Amino acid sequence: MSSGKQYTALSDSQIEQLKSQGCRAEDWSCVSVAKRLDVSRVINTRFEGTIRIGDLSGTVTSASGLIRPCGIEDATLISCTLGDSVRVVNIGSHIANYDIGDGVCIEDVGIIQTNPGALFGHGTEVEVLNEGGGREVSLFTRMSSQFAHLLCMHRYRPKLIEQLEAIADDQVQRAKSDIGKIAAGVRIAGVPRIIDVNINESAIIWGASALVNGTVLSTADAPTLIGDGVQAHDFIVGEATNITQGAIVAKSYIGQGCQVGKQFSAEGSLFFANCEAFHGEACSIFAGPYTVTHHKSTLLIAGLYSFYNAGSGTNQSNHMYKLGPVHEGKLERGCKTGSFSYMMWPCRVGPFSVVLGKHTRTFDLSDFPFSHIEAAHDGRCMVVPGLNLSTVGTVRDGAKWPTRDRREGCVLRDRISFDVFSPMVVGRMINGHDRLKELMEKTEKSVDTVTISGAQVKRVLLRGGVKYYRSGIHTYLLEKVIARIEGALDRGDGLAGAMAVAPDAVYSERWVDIGGQMMPADRLTGLYQAVESGQIADVDAIESALDAIHSNYSEDEWAWVRQAYKKVFEVDLDQIKADEAVAIADKLLADQSKFLKLILIDASKEFDDVTQVGFGQDGEEADRVEDFRAVRGTYDNNKFIKQMNQAIDDLNNRIEKLRQALAVCA
Repeated sequence: MSSGKQYTALSDSQIEQLKSQGCRAEDWSCVSVAKRLDVSRVINTRFEGTIRIGDLSGTVTSASGLIRPCGIEDATLISCTLGDSVRVVNIGSHIANYDIGDGVCIEDVGIIQTNPGALFGHGTEVEVLNEGGGREVSLFTRMSSQFAHLLCMHRYRPKLIEQLEAIADDQVQRAKSDIGKIAAGVRIAGVPRIIDVNINESAIIWGASALVNGTVLSTADAPTLIGDGVQAHDFIVGEATNITQGAIVAKSYIGQGCQVGKQFSAEGSLFFANCEAFHGEACSIFAGPYTVTHHKSTLLIAGLYSFYNAGSGTNQSNHMYKLGPVHEGKLERGCKTGSFSYMMWPCRVGPFSVVLGKHTRTFDLSDFPFSHIEAAHDGRCMVVPGLNLSTVGTVRDGAKWPTRDRREGCVLRDRISFDVFSPMVVGRMINGHDRLKELMEKTEKSVDTVTISGAQVKRVLLRGGVKYYRSGIHTYLLEKVIARIEGALDRGDGLAGAMAVAPDAVYSERWVDIGGQMMPADRLTGLYQAVESGQIADVDAIESALDAIHSNYSEDEWAWVRQAYKKVFEVDLDQIKADEAVAIADKLLADQSKFLKLILIDASKEFDDVTQVGFGQDGEEADRVEDFRAVRGTYDNNKFIKQMNQAIDDLNNRIEKLRQALAVCA
């Protein structure tokens, strides 16, 4: 900001010139300026309290992108420090108690003011998930999705919560100040009211209605935009985020790379990296990374989401009984809800599942990832376990998320595990496989449906669910083993060395998803203990610990794969030989090729006769086909289809190359 700059008292001649230009001051001795200040650039301005003004020479870029001359005109400044190359014009009321950095442009605003002891959104308690309270998260600028998840979700460890709240409170106290900051390169225009708001470097605040008690995080290479009609109260906004088009934000955290707009309303909610929220409404939700809601009639309430896509008209109810809105739901990573889907909380949905229809009964399908979950006419939950394992949408989603990370250029606070298949998800698939298999073996053929954790499954679908999960489990484990062998051969290591577990790897049968970061349960337990004991006592320490866990993901995953492979295939990888490795490669080729071909079959539905209905309007039958091709293209020329076919070719080439390399080792 402007600290460290040299300011000097005004000379008598400068004071007289300022007076002649319509300027006034309570006490001219309280006004100091840069030695090179051209006072002709200060017009019709009133000074109150201690004022420091930098060099106002040159030009600056306005919020609209125009190049404008620096200077101060038609303004009242109260206890402010201005850096160099600043433009402040047309201030309706005043700017009070602000440190304004170099290159700032402020035009056509009503009031910008910091009150004594301002917290700038820090310490705002957000009642996440449970509107009745009990899961409050206190906002601060360095909060990550992992920190918030621990504080919100793990209330069963009171000592952990006590320590995390102390860490958060320390950050809150550090933020308290009587002086607000508008950092270098900020551009502000057309805002009636900004009260107790810190605005970081290069942010653009253009046409917002009101910003009160908040912080706008921003950097030169990841600028943040707060646009037309936005109302934000008690908030923190992350870098590279856009909030525009009349959005309303209250008691909420909007993380890095998010996009919020088109009259979306968020209250008491947390949104983390790369979320998108338009048109609809969110109340008391924990929106983990890549939560997306785009539709006007969608209400997300009291839910936990990540990598989630909400269909139009999606809504939930957190008033199951009469004690108020105290129920909550969990849609684990990768879930989708269809148009006008409804769930009565509490419910829990396993990863990468699709929910359709109006569910009026609660269920827990966390052990059944990739499921198709649909409501019967009476609101009962009907599930087809594992059906979405071979759908084109799941494959496309897994590929698109890493490419849609908008957080480039800034510190990435949220740690994100992008893998669709992981020890957490495949571990759930193993649980689901075993539960379905047991039911299949024990259920009489005369039984039409069986009940699983509040949901119903047609008995005839149990065998299919077992098959889906077995195929997915095998493909994942085989792929990981072959990738390990390939890496070892590339390095010139032997097969035995390839199978070894790193000394610092941690094995846990159960894995967890902490705000988008997956880790072994024992890693989480170690983190718990370090925080509870005071070994981790500040933000730096907890961030460092989470980074270390994240960096060990691959080796921890391998420790899990070895044990799971032994359980599933009853083979110990420690003694693997070249011919056995070839057999594993051949099985991977067969299973993965079959999987990719199923994806292609699913994708081909986009080109069948049914999808061509409505094409060729006013033409003949042949025109329908040609119209469809002109608009949608052909199956063979589709980009995704080409990628899948190329993936099959690449897999064949990869396995052949591995066979040749293993032949040398035999």
